[in-house]
Amino acid sequence: MSLVTLKELLKKADKKDVAVGAFSVGNMEMVLGAIRAAEALDTPIILQIAEVRLPTSPLNVIGPMMIAAAENSSVDICVHFDHGLNYETVLQALELGFSSVMLDGSLLSYEDNIALTKRVVEAAKEYGASVEAELGVVGGNEGNGKAHKIQCTDPTLADDFCKKTGIDALAVAIGNAHGNYPVAPELRLDVLNEIDKCCETPLVLHGGTGITPETFRECIRNGVRKINIATASFDAVAKAAKQNTSVDKPNYFDLSQSMADAVYENVKKHIKIFNMESL
Repeated sequence: MSLVTLKELLKKADKKDVAVGAFSVGNMEMVLGAIRAAEALDTPIILQIAEVRLPTSPLNVIGPMMIAAAENSSVDICVHFDHGLNYETVLQALELGFSSVMLDGSLLSYEDNIALTKRVVEAAKEYGASVEAELGVVGGNEGNGKAHKIQCTDPTLADDFCKKTGIDALAVAIGNAHGNYPVAPELRLDVLNEIDKCCETPLVLHGGTGITPETFRECIRNGVRKINIATASFDAVAKAAKQNTSVDKPNYFDLSQSMADAVYENVKKHIKIFNMESL
C-alpha cells in the first residue's frame, strides 16, 4: 500500500473501535519481522523509534530503512519518531520523511508543553506529518534514560491541551510505564474513561509490554487508538540471539532469521489483541 500518516490510521481505527499497534524497532531484522506480521494479518501498523535508541540505531540509517519498508509494504504503514527529546532531532525525522513525530514535553510545565508542542505541530504541517504529544508523565524510562514517576493525566486539561496544540494523538498517563513491569500494572481505567468522555482526540497508551489482553481491550473501549510495544520485541530479539549464539558454530544468517521471526511472532500476537480478536 503506502506510507501513511498517524492521523489516517487512527481515523480508520476509530471507525472500527480497534487500536493500531505501534512497534519499536532497532535494526533491519525488527523492521522486517514487524512488516511481515502486518502483511500476514492484512493490518496496518506503526513502525517507530525513540530518540534514546539513536546512539545504537542512528536516525540517518534506520530512518530510511523504516520508510523504504513502509513504502514497499502491501499494507499501510505509518513511520513514527517517538519520544523526541530535541526539536532539532524531530526536524531531522521530518526531513527524512517520517509521517508522524512526537516531541515529549511531559516533564515541562503545562504552558511550556503547549508552547513546544505547538511549535512541532507547525513544523510538521510543512511536511504533511502527524503529531503526538504527552500530557501527564508515563512512568519508567524509555531506554537507558532517567526513570520518571507516574503522574496521571488530568482529565480536566486533556481537551484544552489538544485544542490549544492542534495535535493528532494524545499519549496519556494512567499508571502505565515503560519497560518491564515488576508486578502487573493496575491501570486507572476510571481516569482514562474521564479523558475519553471530554476529549475527541485519539488516545495513546505507552508502556504496553506486560499489560494483559483484557486490559488492552478495556483501554481500547475507552478511546485508546494507538498502543506502543517496545520492550516485548527487544526482549524477544535478545532471547533469539542468545539461543542462536550459544551453539558450537553460530551462523549469522540463522541468527538474522531468528531475530526477525521473534519480532514477527510478538507483533502478530499484539495485532490480534489490538484488533479485538480472541487469542
